[in-house]
Amino acid sequence: MSGSILYIHGFNSAPSSKKACQLIDVMGRLGLGDHLRVPALHHHPREAIGQLEEAILQLGRPLLVGSSLGGYYATHLAERHGLKALLINPAVSPHRMFDGYLGTQKNLYTEETWELTHDHVAALAELEVPAPQDPQRFQVWLQTGDETLDYRLAQQYYRACALRIQAGGDHSFQGFAAQLPAMLSFAGIGADVYQSIDFTAL
Repeated sequence: MSGSILYIHGFNSAPSSKKACQLIDVMGRLGLGDHLRVPALHHHPREAIGQLEEAILQLGRPLLVGSSLGGYYATHLAERHGLKALLINPAVSPHRMFDGYLGTQKNLYTEETWELTHDHVAALAELEVPAPQDPQRFQVWLQTGDETLDYRLAQQYYRACALRIQAGGDHSFQGFAAQLPAMLSFAGIGADVYQSIDFTAL
């Protein structure tokens, strides 16, 4: 489906996160709900990648939109399939950060608890790819006030890509709704389709 989007949520997040809900709302208003997938990802990377591969098959050649850990998944899948990806405060080499987080985790939205193991970390390491070099296929949106990830790591890793760096903000990416027209355009959805929506009111 042209103009389709696969939204990939982050670590211990869910389709009920604010960004996902705003995107679901907009695509529904545009009559494009069938062109969007927002899977509730399994906590294990291998399971999550399997879910995402299935969603890509359903959508054809979607724009991959990945937030945080979802940005890491999106980068892997975009390079594997030659897809476009829009990354929002993406995690870079998350397996190097998780050693201190081993043990019981709790999903912030579903309250599901699960165990983060060395196997999770190894599975994340398997997904690492060389830094993307294609500014036509990658947009990277960063906010310098991200309290969870150092935006400079992503700025360096994705330096060959189209970078949009905003001062301030936070890890959830403040002002996301106002940026949705740029995302829709990158997905191949024409401005004539969405110009009637007041994105500032979302």
